[in-house]
Amino acid sequence: MGRKYIIFRADWKEEHGAETRQLAHTGAMTDILVEHFDSNSTRPIPKPGYRPREFHRIEQFADQRFPNASTHSRIGDWEVTRVEEYPSGQPDSDFETIVICYCRYSPVTTPLEPLPKIQTTQALQEV
Repeated sequence: MGRKYIIFRADWKEEHGAETRQLAHTGAMTDILVEHFDSNSTRPIPKPGYRPREFHRIEQFADQRFPNASTHSRIGDWEVTRVEEYPSGQPDSDFETIVICYCRYSPVTTPLEPLPKIQTTQALQEV
């Protein structure tokens, strides 16, 4: 199977946090919460009820070699309410399927879980 481009976005009716959802390169407002590129298409697409993970950086666990890397994650406050799937239909397309997951803000209390340490090769460690 081919690759999937999965976009999690706030439902158009959902205004929670809208003032902070900006595109990094333009500063324009966006409804996009997170994007996911799935090259292991054996996994099913998200279903209603799924919650994308949030990533956090806790300074005391940070690795100085990777100054902007996240150290922990948690199940997030956005819940998928509906899913639309669009097959590409083009043989030379980068993605076989584009999936739009519409989400509503539904806060939950979930624990922060440590992420695995970033693995590097010896060659990268010596640079």
